[in-house]
Amino acid sequence: MPVGRELLDLWRASGARSLFVVGIGKNVGKTVTMRAVYDAAGAGDATVGLTSIGRDGEASDAGDGAPKPRLWLRPKTVVATARDVLPRSPASELLDLLNLPTAAGDVLLARVAQPAYYELVGPPTASGVRRCVDALLSRCDLALVDGAIDRVAALAGGRDAIVVAAGAASADSMNDAVEQVRALVQRLGVPQFDPHEPFRRVDGALTPALAADLIAAREPRQIVVRDPTQIALSGKAASHALERLRLRCERPLHAIAATIASIGRERTFEPKAFARAVAAATGLPTFDVYAETRAA
Repeated sequence: MPVGRELLDLWRASGARSLFVVGIGKNVGKTVTMRAVYDAAGAGDATVGLTSIGRDGEASDAGDGAPKPRLWLRPKTVVATARDVLPRSPASELLDLLNLPTAAGDVLLARVAQPAYYELVGPPTASGVRRCVDALLSRCDLALVDGAIDRVAALAGGRDAIVVAAGAASADSMNDAVEQVRALVQRLGVPQFDPHEPFRRVDGALTPALAADLIAAREPRQIVVRDPTQIALSGKAASHALERLRLRCERPLHAIAATIASIGRERTFEPKAFARAVAAATGLPTFDVYAETRAA
């Protein structure tokens, strides 16, 4: 079965209508993952909406000019994107103005009329992302978001699914990449706190310094943050804190799968070994979206 279809089935099985694809860094296959799920959804009769946290679908990277994966969209697809990147030809059907500013103009809602390449530029704030997703779901069956972990706070506690992308471009070694994605999935999997048990609430972010103090004090209570994005730890520091502290959150998130991109601009990992390692570290169904394979 194609990877996009498997991811789509996992998404639907979760009961969520929106899916965020988040990564451990840049160029780790988020857009390719999103495109695979979009193509699978398009093979059925579901209407799909797309948006991005940041900028996606451009022909080349704004930083170094390297080519990037494009988004070829079908008619009836709905996009939430900035006014200035909407294709002038072929024309799209304008549905709504969301009054959310970006560097490329205000975000608008448009329906694809003719097949074309589209760029997605979304709002820079979590609340703006939430508005985009809600607007898409008012017009579509499903909403896909090319995301960033520091913006998914807007969805915490909702019925939203997450796919985590890991890649060679974001780490110095395969072990480092695996550790990063393991820590990220652990953060996303922090359970909801039990108000009937003793707890200590953290206002704002749980920083490395605060986590170290709590570990040194052997804090036995639940350490409660608003949502997993408030755990400002990564890699081994995050894993250590999650092992030593009873970290909990008010609004949990829900990761359903992981994907890998084994080829980076500066290094390459053995793809099957990388996929197996990510699957073992996260406990999630793990897919190579380039090779169209699933880790055993």
